[in-house]
Amino acid sequence: MTVASASGNDAAQSRPVPEGHVRLTIDGIEVDAPKGELVIRTAERLGIVIPRFCDHPLLDPAGACRQCLVEVEVNGKPMPKPAASCTTAVADGMVVNTQQTSQVADKAQQGVMELLLINHPLDCPICDKGGECPLQNQALKHGRSESRFVDKKRTFAKPVSISSQILLDRERCVLCQRCTRFSKQIAGDPFIELLERGATQQIGIGEQQPFQSYFSGNTIQICPVGALTSAAYRFRSRPFDLVSTPGVCEHCASGCSQRTDWRRGKVMRRLAGEDPEVNEEWNCDKGRFAFRYATASDRLTRPMVRDAESGELRETSWTEALRRAADGLLTARDSRGVGVLPGGRLTREDAYAYGKFARMALGTNDIDHRARPHSTEELDFLGASVVGTGPEDGVSYSSLETAPTVLCVAFEPEEESPIVFLRLRKAARDSGTRVFHLGQWDSPGVEKTTDIADSGSPIHSGGLLPCLPGGEAAALYELPSEVEQALSEPGAVLLLGERCAQVSGVYTAAMRLAERTGAGIAWIPRRAGERGAVEAGTLPTLLPNGRPVSDSVVRSGIERAWGVPEGSLPSIPGRELDGILAAAESGELSGLLVGGVDPDDLPDPEQARRALRAAGFVVSLELRPSGVTEHADVVLPIAPTVEKSGTFLNWEGRSREFEITIEGTGALPDCRVLDTLAVEMDVDLFTQTPTAVAAEIQRLGANPGARPKPPDIPAEPVVEPVGDKALLASWRHLLDNGSMQHDEPNLAGTARPPVARISRDTARRLGIEPHQPVRVSTERGTVALESEIVEMPDGVVWLPGNSGPAKVRSVLGAGHGTVVGLAAGPLPPPGGGPKSPEPDETAPGETVSAAVTNGHGANGHNDGANGHSAGGLGAAGHGPNGNGHTGTDGGVA
Repeated sequence: MTVASASGNDAAQSRPVPEGHVRLTIDGIEVDAPKGELVIRTAERLGIVIPRFCDHPLLDPAGACRQCLVEVEVNGKPMPKPAASCTTAVADGMVVNTQQTSQVADKAQQGVMELLLINHPLDCPICDKGGECPLQNQALKHGRSESRFVDKKRTFAKPVSISSQILLDRERCVLCQRCTRFSKQIAGDPFIELLERGATQQIGIGEQQPFQSYFSGNTIQICPVGALTSAAYRFRSRPFDLVSTPGVCEHCASGCSQRTDWRRGKVMRRLAGEDPEVNEEWNCDKGRFAFRYATASDRLTRPMVRDAESGELRETSWTEALRRAADGLLTARDSRGVGVLPGGRLTREDAYAYGKFARMALGTNDIDHRARPHSTEELDFLGASVVGTGPEDGVSYSSLETAPTVLCVAFEPEEESPIVFLRLRKAARDSGTRVFHLGQWDSPGVEKTTDIADSGSPIHSGGLLPCLPGGEAAALYELPSEVEQALSEPGAVLLLGERCAQVSGVYTAAMRLAERTGAGIAWIPRRAGERGAVEAGTLPTLLPNGRPVSDSVVRSGIERAWGVPEGSLPSIPGRELDGILAAAESGELSGLLVGGVDPDDLPDPEQARRALRAAGFVVSLELRPSGVTEHADVVLPIAPTVEKSGTFLNWEGRSREFEITIEGTGALPDCRVLDTLAVEMDVDLFTQTPTAVAAEIQRLGANPGARPKPPDIPAEPVVEPVGDKALLASWRHLLDNGSMQHDEPNLAGTARPPVARISRDTARRLGIEPHQPVRVSTERGTVALESEIVEMPDGVVWLPGNSGPAKVRSVLGAGHGTVVGLAAGPLPPPGGGPKSPEPDETAPGETVSAAVTNGHGANGHNDGANGHSAGGLGAAGHGPNGNGHTGTDGGVA
């Protein structure tokens, strides 16, 4: 932008106008602006603030509130009346006078403000927006000092619950349409709309149609008045009572910037931070509202050791707990070794400490953070294509926005990385990006990125490429020619979800597709710590920053950096997670060091429990009790995200640093606990603080050696099931039974209800009617849910991975692509099905009984939301998080 004085400066007048720009004058300042730019944006760049309510830089202009009126002159002719600067595009020779230089504009703005305040209630002292309200601020700055209104104000019943999380005070609304435009344009959830006309116009929802959106909290933040409020925050505090700290969301790999507002050592609310390169100004409701797990009543605050006489865990001092842990780990190490399972929720610094502890203190490469279904092919892919990449040389949010074509493979963006979903939707809507999904059915996330309602005709972009679950690899070799051709355009992108690890050959097929087409390739895990853990060296074949453990040259560099004798670090690649558990179960390993892992998340939960029982010594670092706690010999409490500093790497490989929010709690990060534990074992890790660890990682630098070889696994054919069998397709909902959503009944009320989805032909073949209970079973157990008929391949049933009673791994022992039994009809009586191996778990007969009623109200949920009551007890008799466990990592989407 070029700015010059408009006071007759000949040099300024003679300057050529840059190509694609126009020259105009605002408040006497001559400025060059891009063609098509709105007057209000040009004024902002000059530092001239024009009051507004409906305008938002990320929403289409509406001109609804009229607060931004300015006086405009074009070609020497003044417009007959003030114009809205939020809908008026700049033009060559235009002269604009704002309220700062025009009495006409100032009077117009004062008049609009007077009209807006006619029915606005005088409830600022109790309004949640009080103290941070644009209407308050602008009424004082741009409104009249005295009101001429003496009549009775209009009133409505208040508040109206438009969802379990969002409350509406209609009389406060100024009809700016920010909320409705956000829902339609950005999130694609048109549940909230303007109703009626004229003086009775108001925001509302359809009958029996709640505002069930994963992004509803953004409407609260962008509302310029107190019309929309959060049920979780309403009347809890005032803005001037709060301390605000920048932070990073810990729930998924999107890496959203956040602002955490806290008071008296307790987090009161979270807001989306502004970061144009990542989450822009948005975040999902899980990141916004799911933070009370850190203050749960069952949180661990003191170490515990298992009493030798009673066999029960008892609280003890850090000194005794660390000594017991060190002695036990040393004995196990010197016997048959110890396996390390850090989990996928760690910061990069904490993950680095686990990797360093495993190699230096335990002398092993038996470490794997992938507390989920995984594969050796995935391990090779991460080493060959993911580690060491970043937004500068890999796929980024900005490259998604400009990509001509994006293919999502075994990846459900709305459920697994919501900000990626928003960016894909924006790309399709604004840039015409064709988004293809290789999957089983037209999920809401698929529909909202491929079929977009617009102000003109609908935008159809990309579509679903249906395939059988487990057939994704073969499908990548047989893509339609138009799709492969589209991926050959410069800038095209392949997005791989972590569900690829359950399908043999997918990573190989994807890499070969990328080689054929030139498309970029990106891996998007669900958990926030997975990407950083790959870089930190918590995989059995990789040292920090992608150094192969089998490369003696790069390994010797790590030995020098860590100050240990050459040849002292283990050189043989270790076992993967399932191998570690199998070794512990068989006695090949004598101990386990576990960091916030829930057995129910693992590929085989029964095997995990058997391994924990069989292990001679188990040390668990966790925030709250989990399925590991009952088997642990020593439990060491660690700090939640808000009580420590650190770094997450998002799916791009972008560093997302954050500082401590709540100080002085005494909680310790994993890296500090491991450092002290190592000292007890006569090893110095030098990981006392996250800052020290980050500096050490920086000093190590990139991998100086060659990358590991890429995977080469053929695609396996999928055998179509016959009779009453079906192939299971499954992924997890964003809002489910996860333990980090503990104590959030309002948030759980907006979760999608768990149903079993099947095709029409499959339903007809098995005699299943729509909305009839169906049973999905394996030899381990049965899950029953209400059926829903959708367009999908025949012989397939879809279940959510961990919603309500649908706990695919723990109840069925199955996963994506597994053959399961499928039947209609009444449920077996309690106790009639196979028994669970654990006495504290619900028997399958009880599990499916809870599924019949589904616990849904008018919006698909009861007050307890998704089977949870306000007290946190599941409808099926589960524990505080609805899945029987409350670990920091387990069960979290």
